[in-house]
Amino acid sequence: MADLIFASHNDNKSREIRQLLPDYQIASLKDLGFTEDIPETGNSLDVNAAIKAERIFKEYQKPVFADDTGLIVPALDGAPGVFSARYAGPEANAQANMAKLLRELEGEENRYAYFETVICYIDAQGEKHFFSGKVKGRILEQQQGEQGFGYDPVFCAEGESLSFAEMSPAAKNAISHRGRALEAFIRFLQPS
Repeated sequence: MADLIFASHNDNKSREIRQLLPDYQIASLKDLGFTEDIPETGNSLDVNAAIKAERIFKEYQKPVFADDTGLIVPALDGAPGVFSARYAGPEANAQANMAKLLRELEGEENRYAYFETVICYIDAQGEKHFFSGKVKGRILEQQQGEQGFGYDPVFCAEGESLSFAEMSPAAKNAISHRGRALEAFIRFLQPS
């Protein structure tokens, strides 16, 4: 059995997590053969992360972590936020979500945005721990780059000239919201 279960069906996230946690054996839900969809019914990132972690901990009784990520655009009253994955509707994909976001921001000068990731970790004793990471930036006028996933082609981090989708995975992970949340998680797992 793996050191840690990552409560996600998202292959892109699982790949990124494994790159960021090379010292751990990580089992995704796919690895475990768990195909059930876990509805994210919370109104905040931490609640959604906890819903996923609790469901998998109940099933396997092993240390598990789950994340939820939102793209927050203040000019859109915080949207897409907790609904980032399904911004363009329940069956939405990344292209539809980005298209809607770019439409909503047409003519908007304030393109400030930030990504936030919250990780909920449930340890072997069933105790919950939360870690978060943010990266500030802006929404580009159009998609740029072929790498990454989700909103990466339209997000440029503060102080950078490339979109997340134009960066190498290592460069993105070094500054990303998920990378920062995982740094805090790793510090908790491996106190010096």
